Amino acid sequence: MTTMTDTSNAARFREFKMPDVGEGLTEAEILKWFVQPGDTVTDGQVVCEVETAKAAVELPIPFDGVVHELRFPEGTTVDVGQVIIAVDVAPGSGDAAPVAPAAPEAVPAPSAPEPEEAPKGRQPVLVGYGVAESSTKRRARKGTEAAPAAASAAIQVEMNGHGPAAAAESRPLAKPPVRKLAKDLGIDLATVTPTGDGGVITREDVHAAATPAPAPAPVQAETPAPVAAPVAPVPVASGARETRIPVKGVRKAIAQAMVGSAFTAPHVTEFVTVDVTRTMKLVAELKEDKDMAGVRVNPLLIIAKALLVAIKRNPGVNAAWDEANQEIVQKHYVNLGIAAATPRGLIVPNIKDAQDQTLPQLAASLGELVSTAREGKTSPAAMAGGTVTITNVGVFGVDTGTPILNPGESAILAVGAIKPQPWVHKGKVKPRQVTTLALSFDHRLVDGELGSKVLADVAAILEQPKRLITWA
Repeated sequence: MTTMTDTSNAARFREFKMPDVGEGLTEAEILKWFVQPGDTVTDGQVVCEVETAKAAVELPIPFDGVVHELRFPEGTTVDVGQVIIAVDVAPGSGDAAPVAPAAPEAVPAPSAPEPEEAPKGRQPVLVGYGVAESSTKRRARKGTEAAPAAASAAIQVEMNGHGPAAAAESRPLAKPPVRKLAKDLGIDLATVTPTGDGGVITREDVHAAATPAPAPAPVQAETPAPVAAPVAPVPVASGARETRIPVKGVRKAIAQAMVGSAFTAPHVTEFVTVDVTRTMKLVAELKEDKDMAGVRVNPLLIIAKALLVAIKRNPGVNAAWDEANQEIVQKHYVNLGIAAATPRGLIVPNIKDAQDQTLPQLAASLGELVSTAREGKTSPAAMAGGTVTITNVGVFGVDTGTPILNPGESAILAVGAIKPQPWVHKGKVKPRQVTTLALSFDHRLVDGELGSKVLADVAAILEQPKRLITWA
């Protein structure tokens, strides 16, 4: 009877692990718990918000029950595969039995790994990736529970009894994002000295290998990308001279991506100052147009449309550089990125197939993109696959800047503040609405002529918006 009771109690508890969302993500920070032990939860209910290297997303629980235990407090970074919450799925059926310890405390046996059985029915996933089919097979994990993704390779080395010698003779230990960073920076991981636990190479190790000695940074690296919103204020003790703010999640990913972009793609930035008085008049007229009712109309809408027309006239700018195959990949679609400043840092969601959208559709897409970003609900999928980007630094009163390319893209357009300035118009000096545009592009695939044509076309449309009709 004792055995039967123990088995029954053990079956009462189900554990929910940090989902494996793919795309190289191996960990996430728990930002906020929406439930506490003793709370009743239902299938599909959001129990917590986490932040990955790409976005903040909400996690739904995939079963009904009563929360028994939260394994990690808010602010903790958890590896994919670790148990984060235990739920009593049969409350009231007897005394609660202890819940099995989390994955990190279980040491895998050195025997041959057995594939983890795929759970039937609905599986928990991060927002933006959809629900996995019940027949989908996940990668094999060792032992009863998955070891933390960040240390799995190192644990395997220790299990096999080879220690540092085996690590030196085999493939260097590093997470997939670290391998990609090393590839982008042209660093051979075999030459990098690891400082992580178990001989794992960290991002800091790669950066140290890339910059072994202090040197003056290129202008592009010193100039910030589109201005991000400030982080939440940190209480400062009276008389304190410094405050240290941990860099993690989205902000950490941004920093690493910008370093990789600045030192991989040869940036060129060109500028043009343009009279946009007629564009501002068009914006005012569109706000009164019944066809634009219910959508937000602003100068960014016309600028976005102007860039799409310029790309149509100069398709070579909408491309990517394939380093592995030494090829230029021409894109026949435009996923238009819009840089958005959020409390967690700068993110760049994009409008898929923006080239096919009418002006009202583009306005609706821009409005939805901005509102979703402000609410912190942008999904990783919304930020993937961008081809070109617009950053509106003018909202901060800045005249212009030299923006850094979003990794994998060929061009980024910075829009400065629109303000009245003295301007020669029809032979006379008059006050006109003027702004400065800056276009940065990857000089490996966009030469000066092509980049200049794109920027000149955007400027020409903003000066004479009727070209949207004649050039589209």
